[in-house]
Amino acid sequence: MSLTVHTEERADVVVVLVAGELDMATAPGLQDQITDLLDKGKNRLVFDLTDLTFCDSTGLSVFVRARTDADEAGGVVRLAAPRRSVLRILEVSGLVEVLQTYPSVEEAVAGGTPIRA
Repeated sequence: MSLTVHTEERADVVVVLVAGELDMATAPGLQDQITDLLDKGKNRLVFDLTDLTFCDSTGLSVFVRARTDADEAGGVVRLAAPRRSVLRILEVSGLVEVLQTYPSVEEAVAGGTPIRA
């Protein structure tokens, strides 16, 4: 399967819609898009995971790197609306809180209360 990525700007936040499978084959493309956004000064990112059907450790590392790079640029990375299977991976890896995961895109954009493990 493939991965599709679309972006939309909401005020000072870029919502990155990620759909499909995020794995060793597709992670480099997403990483390139994130780097491009950060290079353009877009350092407040919300990843909409509603349609992300699979994420392996390579995919998780993309989100961790995005968070690190955004932090260094004075920004923030938040994950939003993961499916149960993706949320489980985040919980088991201990990244659900590190990556500020929210139940909905709206809550992530607003900076509401994140999901706790």
